[in-house]
Amino acid sequence: MPVENIPQPETLPVSDTLRLRKYDGIHDFALSWYLDPETVRLVDGDDEPYTPELLNKMYTHQDAHGELYFIEVLENAGWRPIGDVCLSLDNFAIVIGEKDLRGKGVGTATVSALVGRARSLGWKQVRVGDIYDFNAGSRRLFSSLGFREEAKTEKGSSYILTL
Repeated sequence: MPVENIPQPETLPVSDTLRLRKYDGIHDFALSWYLDPETVRLVDGDDEPYTPELLNKMYTHQDAHGELYFIEVLENAGWRPIGDVCLSLDNFAIVIGEKDLRGKGVGTATVSALVGRARSLGWKQVRVGDIYDFNAGSRRLFSSLGFREEAKTEKGSSYILTL
C-alpha cells in the first residue's frame, strides 16, 4: 500500500525477457542473495549476512513504504527471480541478487521502467537515499539515467532525479 489510493500492478513489463512482479510476502528464495558478503556490502556497507528475520524486516518495511517488486527474468518459458527493487519517494533501492547478471543492463532497464512508473504517478522527483562511494556500479547506473548527486552521506551520497 505504498502509493495512497493507487493500486500497485501485479507485474510491470520491462522487456520481452524481464519483468517486475509485485512482492507477495514470499521471499525465502531471496535469502541466498543477502547471505553473500559482496552483495551485503553493496547494500549495507558491511559484510554482515542477513538472517531470515532481518530479510523479513527489510521487505516488510519496503513494502509498507514503496512499491516493492522482484525482478524476474524469463528462462525456459518460466520466470525466475534475480533481484528486488523498491520504488519510493525517499529511497529508490535495487539489488541484482544474481551476481552473474550484474553489469548486463538489468539494472538500467529496471530503473528506467520504474522512473516511467513514477512519472505516470505524477511524482516530481525520485531519490536514492545512499549510494556508497565504493559502489561504482550503482553510481554509474543512476548517473547514466540522469540522477545527480544531491548530498554527501556518511559513506557516500544521496542522488535525486527531477521528473
